Amino acid sequence: MRKAIVLASMLAASTAFADDDADGLGMAGLLSGSNKVDLPEVILSVGEPLADAPWKLKSGKYYEVEFTADGSGEIGLAGNDFFRAIWVDEVVIEGLEIRPYALHSVEFDDAGTMEIGFVAIRPGRYELRIPGSTGESQAIKIEIE
Repeated sequence: MRKAIVLASMLAASTAFADDDADGLGMAGLLSGSNKVDLPEVILSVGEPLADAPWKLKSGKYYEVEFTADGSGEIGLAGNDFFRAIWVDEVVIEGLEIRPYALHSVEFDDAGTMEIGFVAIRPGRYELRIPGSTGESQAIKIEIE
């Protein structure tokens, strides 16, 4: 009798954790390729706008974005509230993959490209801004739905 109960419990547990792929994401879940969206590249250049339009993101989607500095000056991006509303999967710089616990800001001292992969988590309105700037074009408005 005891063996039958243990066997039934194991069968129920395996059924509960089976991947029926009902959401279409496959075994990788949120990190699967079918859930990935590439955002427009952000060019960091002194005096130039950061984005043509606000970002509209969906909670639970995986996003990748490239930030490219042209070397015209030291330029950073700060967005503590935004970085707390996402889960950062990786930051890639010159082929080196960094898997940070969290980010507060990023900065480019020279020309280069950085790619950030993340999952949008917490709905709300956020921004990434060049620190110390006040102009509207010096920020990326972000909404997570």
